[in-house]
Amino acid sequence: MKVLVAIDGSACSELALKEICQRPWPIGSHFKVVTAYEVPMPASPEGWALPPTYFEELDRTLRKQAQTIFESAVKSLKEKLDESMIVDGEFVPGPPKSVILTEAESWGADLIMLGSHGYRAWERFLLGSVSQGVVSHAKCSVEVVRCAGTNGSPKAAA
Repeated sequence: MKVLVAIDGSACSELALKEICQRPWPIGSHFKVVTAYEVPMPASPEGWALPPTYFEELDRTLRKQAQTIFESAVKSLKEKLDESMIVDGEFVPGPPKSVILTEAESWGADLIMLGSHGYRAWERFLLGSVSQGVVSHAKCSVEVVRCAGTNGSPKAAA
C-alpha cells in the first residue's frame, strides 16, 4: 500500500502521524511524507520597497522550516513503524493543495492522510481549506484526521 502523508508541522499533522503509527499496515507498505511550503508574494509589484534579498531570505527560512518538519516526521515514522515499512519523502515548494494532489497522482498513492485544522466557515473562506480541496480533487482515497478543538488544538485524551 502506498500512503502519501501530508504534514505541515501543526498539532493536527502530529495527530495524523500518531494515527498512522497506531494502525496495522500491510507488510511492505510505503509511506511518502510530503511537506509543502510557499513564499508569500506582495500585493503589489513594487513589494513595498523591500530589500532586494528579502524574498531570498524568506525562501531560505521557509525551506529550512519545511526540511525540519519533514525530517522530524520521517524520523518519527521510521522509529515507530514496523521495519518492513518504507518511509521516505520530500519537502516541495508550492501551494500545499496543489503539491499534495500532484505528488499523490504522480506517485500513484492508494491513500492520502493529512490533518485538518478544523477551521470554521469564516476561517475557511479567508484561509482556504487544504484538506477540503484534497478530498474534493484527489484521485485516490483520502483520510482527514481531525483535531477536536478549534485552530488545530488536538483532542485531549479521555
